[in-house]
Amino acid sequence: MTTENPLPEDAAGAAEPTAAELNPEIKIAELEGRLAEMSDAYLRAKAEAENTRRRADEDVAKARKFAVEAFAEAMLPIMDSLEAAIATPSASVETVLEGVHATRRQLSSALERNKVVEINPGQGARFDPHQHQAISMVPAPGQESNTVVTVLQKGFLIADRVLRPALVTVAAPK
Repeated sequence: MTTENPLPEDAAGAAEPTAAELNPEIKIAELEGRLAEMSDAYLRAKAEAENTRRRADEDVAKARKFAVEAFAEAMLPIMDSLEAAIATPSASVETVLEGVHATRRQLSSALERNKVVEINPGQGARFDPHQHQAISMVPAPGQESNTVVTVLQKGFLIADRVLRPALVTVAAPK
């Protein structure tokens, strides 16, 4: 006996063949069983993915449907104030004007709570094309060019996105 291969036969890779290796029918049955398990696992994973996608779609649809809910709740007291003003037609002009100012404060507060912020550049503010819309350029002696001369209509931002730009006139270059 020579000692060229000191490892036992099992460790050298010459192990005895298993029953599955000897009988192809057993090997086919084992592979079919494994295929059935993997097919079942695949179908379950696919169903779970479809359920997750469906639930996500439903959540997005609900979010879109009810996104305005908080804003609408903030508007209800303003509606109540306007209806109260209409309900008292014999009120004096001063009383009505006072009510209009109070209602405007309510509206402004409700907009701010919902992250709607006014864009109201002051005279002399630098023209910003991202937040302002220039209606015209006017000569403005004593004022630097490309600055706001007058605000014709305030603009509004919603969470740093321009909802409506401020309409402004801009000082013409000299």
